[in-house]
Amino acid sequence: MPQETPATFAQPWPVRDEVRIRSVQAIVTAPEGIPLVVVKIDTTEPGLYGLGCATFTQRWKAVQTFVDEHLARLLIGRYPGDIGDLVRLAGFSGYWRGGPVTNNAISGIDQALWDIAGKRAGMPVYELLGGKVRAAADTYIHAGGITIEETIDQAKGFVAQGWRHVRLQVSTPGGGGYGAPRLATLYPDAPYRNGWSARDFLRTTPDLFAAARQSLPDNVELLHDVHSRLTPKEAVLLARSLEPYRLYFLEDVLAPEHWDRLPEVRAASPVPLAVGELTTSMGDAVRLVRDGGVDFIRSHISDIGGLTAARKIADLAELCGVRTAWHGPGDTSPIGAAANVALDVSSVAFGIQEGHIYNDATHEVFPGTLRIEDGWLRPNEAPGWGIDVDLEAAARYPAELSGHDEWAAGVRRIDGALEAP
Repeated sequence: MPQETPATFAQPWPVRDEVRIRSVQAIVTAPEGIPLVVVKIDTTEPGLYGLGCATFTQRWKAVQTFVDEHLARLLIGRYPGDIGDLVRLAGFSGYWRGGPVTNNAISGIDQALWDIAGKRAGMPVYELLGGKVRAAADTYIHAGGITIEETIDQAKGFVAQGWRHVRLQVSTPGGGGYGAPRLATLYPDAPYRNGWSARDFLRTTPDLFAAARQSLPDNVELLHDVHSRLTPKEAVLLARSLEPYRLYFLEDVLAPEHWDRLPEVRAASPVPLAVGELTTSMGDAVRLVRDGGVDFIRSHISDIGGLTAARKIADLAELCGVRTAWHGPGDTSPIGAAANVALDVSSVAFGIQEGHIYNDATHEVFPGTLRIEDGWLRPNEAPGWGIDVDLEAAARYPAELSGHDEWAAGVRRIDGALEAP
């Protein structure tokens, strides 16, 4: 029998031998006042380029320099379809590797290459990951106020807009509370009068959730972020005190230096734990999932190296019975948010997605930015991420080096000691 000739498939973009990386550039912009870093990779084919999120808000200048001065010269002239090889090349080329600066720079490269791959294939990125296993990603939104009443009122507004999951935060005395406005100190004669008190936090937080369960519909899921500010014993005390209020999850109860104690905190209470936004490598995330300390993995996917790394973590999470809840606040660019959602809709391990409502300026800078509708996020159906960048608009919102650098280190206890993170 004569061999049949394979059917000829249309190639929307050139094949391997005809396309190369022409330029690599980090774009920094702050349309909400938060520095966002996006990598743009241009190819030798006119009009074919990709965008990736490399946002490390507190050290954005270091990431920008790493991309422009080191990775660009390493990648120019190479074939953009070899995503795995190029990501490993970028990671191994410095010998010492890992950390948020390196991994955010690599993430920008990685996600931009996935964007190019989707455009060449004529498919959204989620189809390249195996396609949808769900129609959309459910999200949670943040409610916070100076008083419990203010927080509950804001949460009621979000529920009326369609959200089924709401994170609740309320101000605590001093300046150390998270996700809510600053509140005057209770300790004017302390060495550090505006310091944060774990004792006050442990006292007021259960009151917040008791009020929430009385005021919000019973089917609304409630979440809370500790922001890594408790000792292991304090974390157990908080989790046990919140058991009656059926939290969807309790986030970041311990700082990274105490993550080896997470299994004992998790075993002491049925309240699910979500941890991981401070992971700065794929290995960090692997250990959290593998070692039995978390119910939800919360990595900021650009901090662990991008989509390529995160899809491996999602697969591991599925095997270990852990769910994903990727970090996605305002210091995730719209490209990073699109990468989160591509994983959300294509992964069996999906649990919940942190949501952020981007302002009009961000939609101007990044046409195609995803919008949350009734609490749901859906990926764009256009090839790649379906998101562009307007360079002229981006330049109208320059990033600054002040402000965000000091934010994470500005929390102290009332004795003056720095609090983590």
